[in-house]
Amino acid sequence: MEASSVDIKETIPASRKLQREDAEALLAKASKMTVSKGKKVQEFKGGKAATDEAVDAMLGSTGNLRAPAVVVGKTLLIGFNEEVYSGVFG
Repeated sequence: MEASSVDIKETIPASRKLQREDAEALLAKASKMTVSKGKKVQEFKGGKAATDEAVDAMLGSTGNLRAPAVVVGKTLLIGFNEEVYSGVFG
């Protein structure tokens, strides 16, 4: 993030587990979301158009929010994919 001059406003330690309710709240504030699981990338709508499928995609097998979770403006990025991050952070 530092290489792209990204200003990090909030960091949440891994010891604080974010659950489904936290994921729903994040998605409600976003207009779109990209979820990356390895090379698989899925796009979802946020806000009032958010679906249960989108929230399910945000959660790992333990039911916690997958990491990293990054909010960029009204876009939510879940998981890591270098191509997705390059497109957002240039």
